Amino acid sequence: MPVIHAPEAVVHEMHGARFTAYATPASGSKELCAWRLEVAGGTRGVAHTISREEVFLLMKGAVSITIDGTVTTLAPGDAAVVPAGATLCLDNDTDEPASAWVATSVGLEAVLADGTRLTPPWTR
Repeated sequence: MPVIHAPEAVVHEMHGARFTAYATPASGSKELCAWRLEVAGGTRGVAHTISREEVFLLMKGAVSITIDGTVTTLAPGDAAVVPAGATLCLDNDTDEPASAWVATSVGLEAVLADGTRLTPPWTR
C-alpha cells in the first residue's frame, strides 16, 4: 500500500486555485484520485462540465458551489457530490482562504464554457 507523505505530494496551480495531489496514477492509485484544493478569499471559479463524478468535502472556510445552476454554500464538514455530466463552479466569496478534500476517478476530464477540454494532471 503506497503512502504519500505531505512533502511528496505534487502541487499544481490552475485558475487561481492550488491543487495538492495525493492519490493519482503517478503515486500508485489505479482507480481513484484525491487532492487538497485551496482557494484564496475572493476567488471566482471557472465553470466546467465534468466527465466523472466528483466529491468535495469542505475542511476550512466557506465556499459556494454551483451545480447545474443551483448554488449552495458549504461550511466545514459539508460535502457535495457532483454527478458526471454536471456543470460546476466553486467560488470563495469570503475574505478568508478555504480548503477542501476532493475525490474522483482516474481520467476525469473537464470542458470549459468555450469548449476547451482539460485533463488535469492530478487525474491521470
